[in-house]
Amino acid sequence: MTFALDATAQDLLFREAHTANTFTDEPVSEEQIEAVYDLVKLAPTAFNQSPLRITLIRSAEARERLVRRLAEGNQAKTRSAPLTAILSVDLEFHERLPELFPAMPGLKDAVFAERAAREQAGTLNATLQAGYFILGVRAAGLAAGPMTGFDAAGVDKEFFGDGRQKALMVVNIGRPGPDAYRPRAPRLSARDAVTTL
Repeated sequence: MTFALDATAQDLLFREAHTANTFTDEPVSEEQIEAVYDLVKLAPTAFNQSPLRITLIRSAEARERLVRRLAEGNQAKTRSAPLTAILSVDLEFHERLPELFPAMPGLKDAVFAERAAREQAGTLNATLQAGYFILGVRAAGLAAGPMTGFDAAGVDKEFFGDGRQKALMVVNIGRPGPDAYRPRAPRLSARDAVTTL
């Protein structure tokens, strides 16, 4: 099989990439994150709804507020990461649809007027964008340590008190440190995961 990406790029994004658990103290700049976002924002979401929001945790005070809400096994690595991002869904994403999907000017009210519809569609599409974000971090030559072990309601209250955003995952970002990676766990084969009808 020949891919459009060369083997080095495939390794960077997939084969050699792992969830990082330790990081060096080399900083991750705003420019790096903006470049990552400018790449991944181009990947598709339904109706171009783009509901992912990224909250960067840089200050010691904000980091401790977040760490208190993390599972114990995620606390030390988050304290030592040069940058941590809370990835969340904006449940009011529909307000931007006239701008983001002008082909259907009535979409905002016709499909997404009800919060339940926004929450379902927004969560699915923001989660999809979170996957793009992790690949974007890897494409920038950085390591990502995504985590779902946290008190989501507590994070929402602490960082998104107005109820507009709901946390999906927390991602530590930086250069991998010593012993950053655990051995790769087994994966299903195509034979196990792919069905042809």
